[in-house]
Amino acid sequence: MNNQVSKKSINSQSIDSKSLSGSNFDIPTQVELFETLKQLQFNGQLVLREPKGDCWNIYLHLGHVVFANGGPHPVKRWQRTLIKYLPELAADLSREQSDIANVAPGDYNRCWQYQLLYSWVKQGKITRQQATKIIWSILVEVLFDVTQAVNVSYELEPGQSSAQGIVLVDGKRIIDEVKRNWSSWQEAQATIYRPNLAPVIKNPEQLQQNTSANVFGMLKQLLNGQRTLRDLALDNQRDTLSFTRSLLPYLQSGLVELVNIPDLPEPILGAAPNISVQTPLIACVDDSPMVCNSLEKFMTSAGYRFVGINDSLRAFSILLALKPDLIFLDLMMPNLNGYELCDKLRRISVFRHTPIIILTGNDGVIDRVKTKLVGASDFLSKVNVDKQLVSETMAKHLRHCTLSRLTPHKSSDFSGYKQTA
Repeated sequence: MNNQVSKKSINSQSIDSKSLSGSNFDIPTQVELFETLKQLQFNGQLVLREPKGDCWNIYLHLGHVVFANGGPHPVKRWQRTLIKYLPELAADLSREQSDIANVAPGDYNRCWQYQLLYSWVKQGKITRQQATKIIWSILVEVLFDVTQAVNVSYELEPGQSSAQGIVLVDGKRIIDEVKRNWSSWQEAQATIYRPNLAPVIKNPEQLQQNTSANVFGMLKQLLNGQRTLRDLALDNQRDTLSFTRSLLPYLQSGLVELVNIPDLPEPILGAAPNISVQTPLIACVDDSPMVCNSLEKFMTSAGYRFVGINDSLRAFSILLALKPDLIFLDLMMPNLNGYELCDKLRRISVFRHTPIIILTGNDGVIDRVKTKLVGASDFLSKVNVDKQLVSETMAKHLRHCTLSRLTPHKSSDFSGYKQTA
């Protein structure tokens, strides 16, 4: 950020819409501003803008931070955070859409994500502690992005608080956390790489020449320009800096570049659910594209919807998002085998009764016993995939399975606040 721009102090005598602004928002400015807002017990929003067009909103009540939103990917950030902290809720997208439909337009315009959190806490779907972890994670991510941005200006918009009651966070505590994260990125010499950008292979031929076949295959699968550094870090169960550091040699050599990708679409507000019945969705998790392609031809010709997943590390998050009615799962895969993935799926309530059919080249008694122990529904040999046997297995397990999903299309109370110093 441009540290040459002088900071602008705020005091209780200068609190009007014209004076509550500044042309620089580096970390020292952030500390001074949040301390002043706390002293003034400021209610309203802190609006941050980058010249290229990104805008962030930080919501405040009595000078404490309530929530933050905006930036290039507010919806992707929301979905990532739910997957990390509330995987069961993230898996049930229809329930989220139904709750969004009940958010009043005014509340939605202020911050629909926060209103959803408050609604879930109030209904007992999640605990206040869970909501607090989500809020903290989002606040840190937003302020990290602001710190990494260039020439961010700020403006305060006094007004009534748009929040309800979950938690009040001291701004300095967030900044301390962001400062630690920023220092780690500086030490790794990674500050020029924005985590909301998506890595993509720029020179495939040169990359292939400079890496082993296994590494090139892995990078080609991961770096398809569709997922950001943050998305990929979550998929691979790593923190964003660690994942970014692993790509630094390729980024610095120009073999891989970072590109902008659009955010996910905003959910529809206030629309009555339009219920439509869809045919069953079948998923196949197998590192062999040949197996997935073979099953896809059979499934689509039989009238089913189908998704093939060749990357076991990505499989869990994809299955969470899609919630298939039946899953074919390869037993022997690199990084995460079928036993581990099946056990992980069974721990999530949405997959507790989903038919999971193990595919393996080893049709042995021990394997059959082990698959039952981790909760598999059935066991098929993929040495010679028999269409008739596959059809009978699917008919047996889909008989008691509902169709994929009924898919919807689509005054503040602070008495319950828990304040963190």
